[in-house]
Amino acid sequence: MENVETEQTPFAAVTAQTSKLQRQYQALLDKATPHVLYRWIGTGVALSFFFLRVFFAQGWYIVAYALGIYLLNLFLAFLQPKFDPSNDMLDNEMEDGSAGGLPTKSDEEFRPFIRRLPEFKFWHEATRAITIAFLCSWFEIFNVPVFWPVLVMYWIILFVLTMRKQIQHMIKYRYVPFSFGKAKYGKSSTS
Repeated sequence: MENVETEQTPFAAVTAQTSKLQRQYQALLDKATPHVLYRWIGTGVALSFFFLRVFFAQGWYIVAYALGIYLLNLFLAFLQPKFDPSNDMLDNEMEDGSAGGLPTKSDEEFRPFIRRLPEFKFWHEATRAITIAFLCSWFEIFNVPVFWPVLVMYWIILFVLTMRKQIQHMIKYRYVPFSFGKAKYGKSSTS
């Protein structure tokens, strides 16, 4: 029997290679999923490298500011519930019993808080943004001259204004949004 090979078009070859790379990337993400602490340590190291790059290069402040705004946006989405209870329409549905509420079957789980942005997606998007910002810091076109103290003060004011409600809640209820497997509120269930 003769081995008949069909020729691939260049588009099909690129598509096949792209899907192969996507599968390999997804396999790496799947392997990294249970290692929460190590993932965040790696992201912190990447952020430190970016800050060192900006500090020693004395530039790319606008890239750092954009990264800070994006990370603040991700952090707010991570802290906020998926369904806002202050929404009138959702409140009416909850009164009717058609949304939320306690479980009605023995195999259902009661979930009082579902994040708008899950931890893994928060980590993934933050790491991707830090990587893109680091890459942008190597191109002179992104080095827009700005007076950086104004950007820092504006970012701090923006942070305080947007996080005011979350900070008050965390202080009042002693809530820690990051648990790494430990109890989030007060004492653990074993004590």
